[in-house]
Amino acid sequence: MQGTESYRSPLCERYASGQMRRIFSDDVKFTTWRRLWIALAEAEQELGIAITDGQLEEMRAHAADIDFDRAAEYEARVRHDVMAHVLTYGEQCPKAKPVIHLGATSSFVGDNTDIIRMKLALVEIRKLLLNAMQALADFARRYQDLPTLAYTHFQAAQPTTVGKRATLWLQDLEMDLAQLDFQLSQLKLLGCKGATGTGASFLELFGGDDEKVRLLEKKIAEKMGFSDCFAVSGQTYSRKLDYNVLSVLAMIAQSAHKFSNDVRLLSHLKELDEPFEADQIGSSAMPYKRNPMRSERMASLARYILADMANPAFTAASQWFERTLDDSANRRISIPEAFLAADAILSLYINVARGARVYPGVIKKHLADELPYLASENILMYCVAKKGGDRQILHEALREHSLAAAEQVKLYGGENDLLRRILADERFGLSEAELETLLDPAAFTGRAARQAEEYLEETIRPLLEANRGQLGAQISIKV
Repeated sequence: MQGTESYRSPLCERYASGQMRRIFSDDVKFTTWRRLWIALAEAEQELGIAITDGQLEEMRAHAADIDFDRAAEYEARVRHDVMAHVLTYGEQCPKAKPVIHLGATSSFVGDNTDIIRMKLALVEIRKLLLNAMQALADFARRYQDLPTLAYTHFQAAQPTTVGKRATLWLQDLEMDLAQLDFQLSQLKLLGCKGATGTGASFLELFGGDDEKVRLLEKKIAEKMGFSDCFAVSGQTYSRKLDYNVLSVLAMIAQSAHKFSNDVRLLSHLKELDEPFEADQIGSSAMPYKRNPMRSERMASLARYILADMANPAFTAASQWFERTLDDSANRRISIPEAFLAADAILSLYINVARGARVYPGVIKKHLADELPYLASENILMYCVAKKGGDRQILHEALREHSLAAAEQVKLYGGENDLLRRILADERFGLSEAELETLLDPAAFTGRAARQAEEYLEETIRPLLEANRGQLGAQISIKV
């Protein structure tokens, strides 16, 4: 194994996908800088600046072959990463050297590249999010009719269905997708506004021609795949953009954490298991263990993103006037790692949702344990309406029997014998067949199955159909 002598981020080594790591790699970062310099030079030439075709051809020819060692040498000397790469690019492009970075400031390449990479990363997150939604939709449809205990305060409550519960997880992701799409639609480039955002250097370059300065930004935006640039800025774009983008990842983290909590609790109840490989070991000490470690990892990474949200918030709040550099080191860490963590979370989400194993027998047993209590009102109404019973007498009888049955379970570890007590009580006058009918779990789930079906058909199916080309992603979980 290489590189064991120094720290390496677990997000890269263990959790995040190759595609997301690629987006935030030095290769993509610095080739994007060069693409921006090429777009700037092309637009300046188109607007009348004396830049030759030969200079542009030279810049294009060296757009991807970056001498990173040489750039590092320059940076160690000049202590400025952008100038280090300007000088390195200029050595490779001697004819174009005089026009590289013409009129621009560091944020032209730095900020615009950050926006471009966030856009690429959001598109990748969107694909993963849609695949998680597809997996949950399949799960919800498969189990939309299977009754299960619902839980409020993690205490047994009115039954729902397994599929209806899954639609709650799915609806959270649907809300996340809507916010992601909104933020994607709002993304625009910083543009090229110079040292303090006034465009003074470009106004000078174009001899005071205001319209050409405006056209320059539009041309660069189009060349880089954007429809617009910020109308106003300092040297940098408003750092509130970073907060807005990362807030999407925080929403996904919230949804995933809630899902993982429920999976872990259901695993404890033995009603559902996340995927478990044939050779997987749950514990180094306890051979029988099947810990929900993927769901636990989802929660762990989600916590990281939620804590990371403090970074763009403080960065946006603490900027001075047209710019300060105290944002730089923080953003280099907080933005990529939030995306890497979100990528890892969604990969786990897809894996768990696709491979979750449900145990109907255990679910049925848990229902049977609690239904006698849940059915007490139905029994009361039936015996009053069909058997001519006295509502007050029967209510008191049910209260007494319920307390006695609960005592049997809690104090002595016995079976819930409430139904036997009711059958033996002549005041109710019920047969076993009548009681069995009253205890049909499907009678207690209300519209749960229909709610799930309606939501899947009316909301989720059209959404997934509209994004069919994004589905079927192959997910690989390393550990």
